[in-house]
Amino acid sequence: MSSFSALVKDFVVMRFFSAIVTVLALGSLLVGTASAASVNQSSASDTTTSIQHLVVIFQENVSFDHYFGTYPNAKNPAGEPQFSAAPNTPSVNGLTPALLTNNPNLYNPTRLDRSEPVTCDQDHGYHDEQAAFDNGLMDKFSQFTAGSGCTDKSLVMDYYDGNTVTALWNYAQHFAMSDNSYDTEFGPSTPGALNLISGQTHGVTVTPTGATNAPVDNGTIYSDIDPTYDDCSAAGTTVAMTGTNVGDLLNSKGITWGWFEGGFAPSSVTNGVATCATSHTNVAGGSSKDYIPHHEPFQYYASTANPHHLPPSSVAMIGKTDQANHQYDLSYFWQAADNGNLPAVSFLKAAAYQDGHAGYSDPLDEQTFLVNTINSLEKLPTWRSTAVIIAYDDSDGWYDHVIGPILSQSNSKEDALTGAGSCGTAKAGAYEDRCGYGPRLPLLVISPFARHNFVDNSLTDQTSILRFIEDNWQLGRIGDQSFDALAGSLDNMFDFSHPGDEGIGNSGRLFLDPSTGEPTSPGQ
Repeated sequence: MSSFSALVKDFVVMRFFSAIVTVLALGSLLVGTASAASVNQSSASDTTTSIQHLVVIFQENVSFDHYFGTYPNAKNPAGEPQFSAAPNTPSVNGLTPALLTNNPNLYNPTRLDRSEPVTCDQDHGYHDEQAAFDNGLMDKFSQFTAGSGCTDKSLVMDYYDGNTVTALWNYAQHFAMSDNSYDTEFGPSTPGALNLISGQTHGVTVTPTGATNAPVDNGTIYSDIDPTYDDCSAAGTTVAMTGTNVGDLLNSKGITWGWFEGGFAPSSVTNGVATCATSHTNVAGGSSKDYIPHHEPFQYYASTANPHHLPPSSVAMIGKTDQANHQYDLSYFWQAADNGNLPAVSFLKAAAYQDGHAGYSDPLDEQTFLVNTINSLEKLPTWRSTAVIIAYDDSDGWYDHVIGPILSQSNSKEDALTGAGSCGTAKAGAYEDRCGYGPRLPLLVISPFARHNFVDNSLTDQTSILRFIEDNWQLGRIGDQSFDALAGSLDNMFDFSHPGDEGIGNSGRLFLDPSTGEPTSPGQ
């Protein structure tokens, strides 16, 4: 062979092997890229249950007995929406004949009719709720939690039935409800909202520094006050939270999420500062602003706040980190849903007139919001992998006859459960002013995977929702004495042995009339 031919042969061989190396390297790069994409995708979608989308509807100020005390037995007067329990409907730990006719309080509970949906607001302070519980005797509600603006002090004892809260009774009939779920602590909205997302009300900073008019004791918030990181907060003293919330955990895993609240979109912006002044009227004609800053828990944390109420940079970015920082007006939830990018975890907060809070809202306006929301969710293609949780931030002080276990005891000047300055005996090193569990609250799960016509008796609280999110998306715990470490599981309210499009002998969908709360589809 000539030297030229040998050179050509060597060149060809070198090019051949070079091509092979290039192909292998490119293939390795592509595989690596695909693998990375797979990891990123799985971090956003892999769950420990069949639930890929969780929607938490967080309503206001209702005790369990106030809405479900006589479930499943409604009076059914003529001219009102009717409710008749299905065969084998389980009973609840509700208002027995003895409690209705020989109650240890000054007054017996009486039924509130559908014609009287708007009532005065009750007293739901941290101290006064404990005092009403009176060492567990549950006998001093009219003395301590009857609202200061209520001329009739017996009203605090009263309840609605399935002729007024008809939709909620129908959801309970077709899906799962708990009769043993509690406010994590005694007290009003802000502690309840903070416990939902962090299991923590300790670790407060007050602005301005040195202000003494904040409801903060021993570094713990025990009442309502607006967040520091919110343009729409009232002028004056505000507070912020240190530490971690579930939004931080979701962000660390790349999971899409958002808090969506009615009225969060500014009514105006002046020099970059938002004003929140949109309003609506309730069924009685009373007007209230849509947005209430102390109901928005993520605004207390610098890491998850959207102080200027900025909108998302695009619909495609809803649920992801951008200028909105996961805090949105409620309307953006539906834009995301209609665009096919429903976040994995969504918290929904109605505009004030529909949030169920006595004084400015009511069960009929609340029903309209709940039914329209759930009807719309059930029409989405994501419904087969969705769970909706209906929960409440506090009891409003309404009577409930059950005291839960006091897992967190406290001895501060604000406590009163077992005497002045006492809620049992606090453990060494425990954060004070977190006496709980507090009052019993409604809790419902609506999903193709929810058990059918089921009442759960296992012990849960507001942070059981937090724990479900942590477990389902493998986030880990909050730490630092968060109540999530104590929270009972919601798993008993589900049956994951059935596919999401089959349900549990249940169509998985129940469409209701938002006005009456009665079924418009057969259901089962």
